[in-house]
Amino acid sequence: MSSLLEVSGISVSFDGFKAINNLSFSIGNPELRAIIGPNGAGKTTFMDIITGKTKPEAGYVKWGEKNINLIGLSEAKIAQLGVGRKFQKPTVFEEQSIRSNLLMSIKKNRNPFSVLYSKTTIEDEEKITSIVDKIGLSQQTKHAAGELSHGQKQWLEIGMLLAQEPQLLLVDEPAAGMSPVEREHTSELLLEAAKTRAVVVVEHDIEFIRRLNCRVTVLHEGSVLAEGSLDHVTSNQDVIDVYLGR
Repeated sequence: MSSLLEVSGISVSFDGFKAINNLSFSIGNPELRAIIGPNGAGKTTFMDIITGKTKPEAGYVKWGEKNINLIGLSEAKIAQLGVGRKFQKPTVFEEQSIRSNLLMSIKKNRNPFSVLYSKTTIEDEEKITSIVDKIGLSQQTKHAAGELSHGQKQWLEIGMLLAQEPQLLLVDEPAAGMSPVEREHTSELLLEAAKTRAVVVVEHDIEFIRRLNCRVTVLHEGSVLAEGSLDHVTSNQDVIDVYLGR
């Protein structure tokens, strides 16, 4: 499996603090990967670098078959290339319906004029139907997003990202604040998404990661501390000392 994303030797400092320290990472397509580590390990900064929010001082980030270097590209350009990111707190349009939220996401890559004045196509409607079925909200498409539970808003936002058809989906702590039933559905949703794209999940909930049954990368002090199956990394003494033993 060839790499969709290859990160090599990236480093970045903030006010003398080395947030990322010579970090290397790669992920194929399709693949599901979990990233864990203590607070301050560099997980968020790592995603900031991939999405163009933060520029590293060293190293490179290569993307796709053409090995495009993402460093220096704008966040909008990186998103257009196929990188989607979901933050921990859901960012949905609360006064709009679920259908409208998804429709705006489908049309995000089109010019502003077409979004305002174009009619919804049959293809758009079919895509919305498919997504609401996948995220488990097919009975609530006309409901305002603000009426949804925390977990349902998370699913809607994942659906909004899937509507843009990213090749790589970065998801930050999707299980936080969810009920056990919601966590189970979320894991199923991410497993399904990872059948056709690369998905990176940053998460603290070890039991949630166990549901994902995927390769795990452990970050500590801005570097990769360990990598492998969940059982492999959780039996690593260094991981126990700096993370699991806390």
